[in-house]
Amino acid sequence: MEPVRHVIFDLDGTLVDSLPGIAWSVEAALSCCGLPRPSTDLKPLIGPPIRSILSAVSGVREPVRLNELEQAFRCSYDSLGWRRTRCYDGVADLLRQLLAGGIGRWMVTNKPCRVTHDILRELQISDFFQEVACRDSRIPLFPSKAEVLGDLLRRRALRRSSCLMVGDTLEDSDAAIAAGIGCAIVPHGYGTGLGMALPTGCQRVNGWEEIAELCDVPLSATERC
Repeated sequence: MEPVRHVIFDLDGTLVDSLPGIAWSVEAALSCCGLPRPSTDLKPLIGPPIRSILSAVSGVREPVRLNELEQAFRCSYDSLGWRRTRCYDGVADLLRQLLAGGIGRWMVTNKPCRVTHDILRELQISDFFQEVACRDSRIPLFPSKAEVLGDLLRRRALRRSSCLMVGDTLEDSDAAIAAGIGCAIVPHGYGTGLGMALPTGCQRVNGWEEIAELCDVPLSATERC
């Protein structure tokens, strides 16, 4: 197996816990649109675009009504909700060690560009990434995370056999498989759609130490971002 030279991170549920802010703004959006508070657990829904999440928690399918919900969510989340996002323990230390080891550090996320960069700057980890690719990084929007990943690999001419996607959901593993790269699933994420068996080419890791080992870089004692 070729050594990992480039790590491509998902954001929500992988590097950061965005659930508190998303849940807060989902409730605000539902209230604004005269809908009841969600009765389902929001955690398994995190990962796909917010429009899909809002449809799942509200039962709304009609496009115009969904537009209203999405606009209300954006108004809340883009102004205040995102500030409730927190790094998982050890993230800054891992990124620092990857940088020191000469490992490429990239990000692919469903989250819109502006709020993604706001979060990374607020958590003081934005400078670690060589590029952050989002579904709205171009117009027209990328139709899926897999398309964002594939575009990043092509534009940056990254050798696929030396790349590793690090995520927390089936969407992440599916994107990695479609792109022809390896995938590692972290233990602390939201885990949408992941059962006991993972797809071929995808592995579970127990923590950041295993990601560092796959890249052949030392990882010192973890610290809080």
